Amino acid sequence: QVQLVESGGGLVQAGGSLKISCAASGIIFATYVMGWYRQAPGKQREQVALITAGSSTTYADSVKGRFTISRANGKSTIYLQMNSLKPEDTAVYYCYAVPTAVALYPDQGSFGQGTQVTVSS
Repeated sequence: QVQLVESGGGLVQAGGSLKISCAASGIIFATYVMGWYRQAPGKQREQVALITAGSSTTYADSVKGRFTISRANGKSTIYLQMNSLKPEDTAVYYCYAVPTAVALYPDQGSFGQGTQVTVSS
């Protein structure tokens, strides 16, 4: 059973930085595409960044150049380094995991419980 546990969220001022983490268990981590989604109040959940088993990355246009996703296979953990944060980045950030074999089908993936990131202006 997939377990994803996020940590590191909090309150930060606009322009600041924050790094959140997600520890995975119950999966063969190195064979999974991992990622981050976020959901702001009143909005749909949106994809923020993905990282493949081979560490190729994709980003939403809204975070390109500011956020960096990385993975540590030996620790079964992914990270999201967020720089130059804006109030519109305020959201619950969810860790996401999907087997590489079915990565084209997002509904086959799993989400963690989420961690709150709040950016004050």
